Amino acid sequence: MPPAAESHAPRTGARAALELADVYRDHFAFVYRSLLRLGIPRSNVEDVAQDVFLVVRRRLADYDRARSLPAWLFGIARRVASEWRRSTGRAQRRLDLLPPPAEGETAARAAELGEAAELVRSFLAELDEDHRLVFVLSELEGLSGTEIAEALATNRNTVYTRLRKARARFEHAIARAQEVRA
Repeated sequence: MPPAAESHAPRTGARAALELADVYRDHFAFVYRSLLRLGIPRSNVEDVAQDVFLVVRRRLADYDRARSLPAWLFGIARRVASEWRRSTGRAQRRLDLLPPPAEGETAARAAELGEAAELVRSFLAELDEDHRLVFVLSELEGLSGTEIAEALATNRNTVYTRLRKARARFEHAIARAQEVRA
């Protein structure tokens, strides 16, 4: 096959993997530095860089060779960094809502947290998959109803209905647990 025709031919799995390895080897340092400059803490930058290359792996066949590869990689890095900051911010906001533990109550608090975690695990195990996914994405991951509908490829009203039912069942599970403790 002539070189010009080869560049437009569909990539085979081996060829795509080889190219991904080349892109990774040649551009990992650039992605790493870019992520640092985009505000990713040094302690997290390697994990986020791996996330960037997971996206590159999925999208490598779509890469337009007329574009600059570093510019394309930077665009992916920017989006992945933005998503990382957003999800980390959500997690931090949830943590900020928790009161700091009082001194001397650490063992008792740890036991309470263990019981609460077990209650949540058993509650989630009782839910059907549709309700569990909506509950987890909303209550544990902090996604909005619109984001959940998009992620699950379902109607937003369906998401809100499932979430309302799952929350009601969770409140019932908490009430049952409190009755048992009393």
